[in-house]
Amino acid sequence: MQSPFVSIRIGARPEVARILTRASSRIILVNLRQKQPNLTPLFGPGKISLHPCMFTPEPPCLLRQSVIICALTHSQPGNFMENWDEIRTAFQVARLGTVSGAAEVLGVHHATVIRHIDALEKRLGTRLFQRHTRGYTPTEAGRDLLTVAQTTEEQFAQLGSRIKGHGETVQGEFIITSIAGLSGLLVPVLADFQRQHPAVIVRLLTDMRIFRLDYGEAHVAIRAGAAPEEPDNVVQPLIRIRYGLYASKSYVEAWGKPESEHDFAGHRFVIAESEGSRAAFFRWLRDKVSNEQLTFRSTEPAAWDAALEAGMGIGFLPAWEAATRPDLVEVLAPRPEWDSPLWIVTHVDLHRTRKVQAFVGLLKEKARNWPQCAG
Repeated sequence: MQSPFVSIRIGARPEVARILTRASSRIILVNLRQKQPNLTPLFGPGKISLHPCMFTPEPPCLLRQSVIICALTHSQPGNFMENWDEIRTAFQVARLGTVSGAAEVLGVHHATVIRHIDALEKRLGTRLFQRHTRGYTPTEAGRDLLTVAQTTEEQFAQLGSRIKGHGETVQGEFIITSIAGLSGLLVPVLADFQRQHPAVIVRLLTDMRIFRLDYGEAHVAIRAGAAPEEPDNVVQPLIRIRYGLYASKSYVEAWGKPESEHDFAGHRFVIAESEGSRAAFFRWLRDKVSNEQLTFRSTEPAAWDAALEAGMGIGFLPAWEAATRPDLVEVLAPRPEWDSPLWIVTHVDLHRTRKVQAFVGLLKEKARNWPQCAG
């Protein structure tokens, strides 16, 4: 199969681009600190165009994805947009699992979807999907394409946002990620934001993993603990969540209430499963009690709350949340060393957009009045 033509823009920062090509079924890592990285063994002589950035370097994700897409499509750079329709079609089929579903989302006939997939598979020289009676299942190559196409589609959406910049309206999807347990504070802010901008579709994502802003996974992230240090992110302090130690009334009736940490002997505690938890209060608790006293452990924050309510042990809870729970008894009042600092994180490319600035400004204003929190 003919090697693809690849156009690489070399940024000022040391970046590593992952180039995936189905022609050789190999993954090659190229260190772009080299002024002339040697890609000839992969793509052949005369197939590579290298040129430096004449402006601020693109985010790593854009650099990586542009290279991957060039390799996947096996096309000249000028013809990329002609192939994007086929890639986007395959992306929707991989995401939805059926031709009919993809056709409905794209607003085309199902025959067009099949034609796009057949053409793309022919161009790549590999099967992207296993066909079966239930629909289409991506092969390994199809999963690679799904990852690349999804990120690229999100980057196109972000590019549109940057081009519009300070447009007159705030509209479209707004994605915010947060640590679990903050919905009670964030949802009222998001409700006000949506009332001010009715054309916005809000997506609040919570997960134990850290979402990648440089991959376009969110517009804004709320993170806890030490200040994030990713070089392409803008980090601003938000608030400090105060934590205290609480137990249910049923636990106190059964086991009693310790007056201080010196009375912890014989008591049971609720804690995170991981000993490497970044929460300062969990580290404090592990230092104060024996391992046998940590009788309920979980990776899921909602499970800690449920165990606390069920009387399974004494555990930490945000003071603002405990104040709304008459079934809980305060065992130890919040201490400054247990505070969890929150940070607003945005990607440098989206930080100045009207949508992000509108939300961040509102969030800071509302957070000043959050109960049981420290500035």
